[in-house]
Amino acid sequence: MRGHVRPTASCDQAVGRAWQHGGVTAATHSSPFSQVPESADAVLDGLDPEQRAVATALHGPVCVLAGAGTGKTRAITHRIAYGVRAGVLPPAGVLAVTFTNRAAGEMRGRLRQLGAGSVEARTFHSAALRQLQFFWPKAVGGEAPRLVDRKIQLVADAAAASRIRLGRGELRDVAAEIEWAKATQAVPSDYAAAAHKAGRESPRHPAEIAQVYADYETLKRRRSGIDFEDVLLLTVGILQDHQDIAEQVRAQYQHFVVDEYQDVSPLQQRLLELWLGNRDNLCVVGDASQTIYSFTGATPDHLLNFHTRHPSATIVRLVRDYRSTPQVVHLANGVLAQASGRATGHRLQLISQREAGPEPVYAEYADEPAEAEGAAGRIHELIASGVPAAEIAILFRTNGQSEIYEQALAEAGLPYQLRGAERFFDRAEIRTAVRALRAAVRGNDAAPDKVVDLPSQVRAVLSGKGWMANPPAGSGAVRDRWESLAALARLAEDCGRAEPAATLADFVAELEERADTQHAPTVQGVTLASLHAAKGLEWDAVFLVGVAEGMMPITYAKTDEQIEEERRLLYVGVTRARHHLSLSWALSRSPGGRPSRRPSRFLDGLRPSPRSR
Repeated sequence: MRGHVRPTASCDQAVGRAWQHGGVTAATHSSPFSQVPESADAVLDGLDPEQRAVATALHGPVCVLAGAGTGKTRAITHRIAYGVRAGVLPPAGVLAVTFTNRAAGEMRGRLRQLGAGSVEARTFHSAALRQLQFFWPKAVGGEAPRLVDRKIQLVADAAAASRIRLGRGELRDVAAEIEWAKATQAVPSDYAAAAHKAGRESPRHPAEIAQVYADYETLKRRRSGIDFEDVLLLTVGILQDHQDIAEQVRAQYQHFVVDEYQDVSPLQQRLLELWLGNRDNLCVVGDASQTIYSFTGATPDHLLNFHTRHPSATIVRLVRDYRSTPQVVHLANGVLAQASGRATGHRLQLISQREAGPEPVYAEYADEPAEAEGAAGRIHELIASGVPAAEIAILFRTNGQSEIYEQALAEAGLPYQLRGAERFFDRAEIRTAVRALRAAVRGNDAAPDKVVDLPSQVRAVLSGKGWMANPPAGSGAVRDRWESLAALARLAEDCGRAEPAATLADFVAELEERADTQHAPTVQGVTLASLHAAKGLEWDAVFLVGVAEGMMPITYAKTDEQIEEERRLLYVGVTRARHHLSLSWALSRSPGGRPSRRPSRFLDGLRPSPRSR
């Protein structure tokens, strides 16, 4: 089971359309699953006072400081929808940007439900790529270069050209360094100095990385390819060098909304500035306490300096936490209360809006296998008590920690999924199922005549491909395949409940839209994910494992700034939990090993003393 994505409130996703006829035309796509508010004022119904303040702040620069679980996506989508429905924001003139396909897909779905489906919501890269492809013939000539689909292979070829041997792990690390350098606009000759200034711990000697970086760029150009970082760089270059193109883009988009603003890189900020020109119709949303991607070039400086750059900005703080219980929120606040550094002045003290729940559980184990076995045992109890497996997550600092938990869950007979592996719509069984559903729509492989409702039609088609309603015994590839197809069946049930008149053709169109935006339905199973991959997600129960010195903070975090980012990473992990939260650590790595580890310093003063546990 691979790639969990939390679903939106209904079976509903929109897809932005291409640049057309010399401009940018986002075509409206009405979904049969939408329930649109009757008026602009109805869009504001159900918002708390701070969310309403965001939704009604339609002019000038706006900065929303939004804590974890405070409904920031709700606030900004209602702001856009209210502005559109009130006639203040032209729907084709609004561009909302965020950082992941999942977040952009969720935003599009919510906007369509609110009657603003023609507003474009994209990732930075998606928006830039669309502009690059449209304007390339005019700015450069010919067709735009193709995107490199296997960056690691290109890095490997560049290393070979440089006569530098890199292992598989080193290839990933060097690729990440190249991405960081390009995001911070450092060319190969500047890499060593830039990495030293940023305090980065390079995976190889900086001179070697600079050489691989240079050869990577040479090979890429020779093969007429571009990578995702080039998409931003080239779009920035075109907008800077071609005033007429920049004006064309600005004529199309007059209003901008940027989600997760604490994660913008200098390059993304430069692109945003070029989109804006000399205007200030900008709304940014972020939380400096959730800055955890500095290794990619992200910096909270743009969020922290927003009021300095825009003295007239409207500032709204969202602190009502609707996600987590008071016990979880209390711990989250406690983790940040010990923080230091510049971001502390912008720290948000969350206030839980939920009823009380259980206290966080702190567990100490003799070794890592015992810790994994303990987590699996507790998860078994939660599932037996009625908590769905898909609402449970095990979060760890590094991907290398996952294997022991995969093994423990498998031995306990518990289904699981690895987040960050093969994408849902790329799986062979899903591609086959979608082809079969399309064939059924065409009548080439129709469901039985007596089958009339959507869920039954979908189940009939899937059954024709060997799927059964009951899961197979055990785990492994067979169970993975079953869970993937079961996710399609459950999605059909969701769609059928949301719109009883939905047809099989509607469902296939929905799947195609979701595939375009990589917005996957839920796959049942305990989620295993790194803390970085868990950002933006939430579960009923979260197990934070390996919360020990050397792993949290990680060993190579040396500077005060790096230590504080590790603290923020723990904060992000804590705030993923709605109700149940467990934090654990092992005193040694292997059974019989010397018990030399100690709990993370970030828990000092927060966890009960050993005698009281």
